[in-house]
Amino acid sequence: MPHAPSYHDPARIGTLFHPDLAGIAAEARAAGLPPADQDRRRVVLLIVDMQVDFCHAGGALSVPGALGDLQRLIAFIHRNAARITQVICSLDSHHAFQIFHPAWWVDADGAHPPPFTLVTPADVDAGRWRPLLQPEWSRGYVHRLERESKKRLTIWPYHVPIGGVGNALDPELWSAVFWHAIARRRSPQWLVKGEIPETEHYSIFRPEIEVDGHPQGRLNRELMATVEACDLLVVAGEASSHCVLETIEDLATAFGSRPDRLARIRLLTDCTSPVPHPQIDFGAIAAERFRDLAAQGLQLARSTDPL
Repeated sequence: MPHAPSYHDPARIGTLFHPDLAGIAAEARAAGLPPADQDRRRVVLLIVDMQVDFCHAGGALSVPGALGDLQRLIAFIHRNAARITQVICSLDSHHAFQIFHPAWWVDADGAHPPPFTLVTPADVDAGRWRPLLQPEWSRGYVHRLERESKKRLTIWPYHVPIGGVGNALDPELWSAVFWHAIARRRSPQWLVKGEIPETEHYSIFRPEIEVDGHPQGRLNRELMATVEACDLLVVAGEASSHCVLETIEDLATAFGSRPDRLARIRLLTDCTSPVPHPQIDFGAIAAERFRDLAAQGLQLARSTDPL
């Protein structure tokens, strides 16, 4: 499709508004695109956590560069709508009390850690930070992250609260996803992650530490099977340094022994940006890891590259 539908207003990206659902649906039907079930080449677009709290300037955990990522991704959807078979959107979704939120921990004076504090095993062992909830699990969790070479526990600002405005997909991106669904007669798939209070959940496939008895507590095998079945998986979202990186890492673990399968995964490098941190260059770490994975077969591309 050479031009964006008239419902699309780039000036609204990064703002809150009520989309005109009937108008979008009418334009989608008028686009005359073939139904997705006729596609011979199955292309899945995976949109990771492009939510208000991550993408808007006033969001609780705003990612610098996210507005540009949104702009380029929406243009990518409009330009390639006839080739995108399925859209999958993940929604990071949290409670007030999560192991990475300030309320979970206190110091000796009863003060909560400020956002971006790194909680290390040494901190916990020395009593520098004390968990208010599930103390045995919390101490063991920090040590497991260290043993399993995971990211150190970072205290994040309260973000993407379940039922809150910050949890929603950016409205202009949501409109593009809705338009695609009507135009191709294929509903998007919505994945909610991050509801387990006891663990971080960066990857869309599994939490950082698996939790027995919770529906999100282990590898999402159904989603992995969906990825396995597609001819091309295109990945975009926020943030490149965390949720996107860990999602790609899980894919690399699943398909690392099959370079041909890893080569069917394409990361849109201009539709993802890293989280800034006052002490750690998360962006540089992620970029280096993506280069390593590209050497193993992962496609690194731009949104303007031919699909």
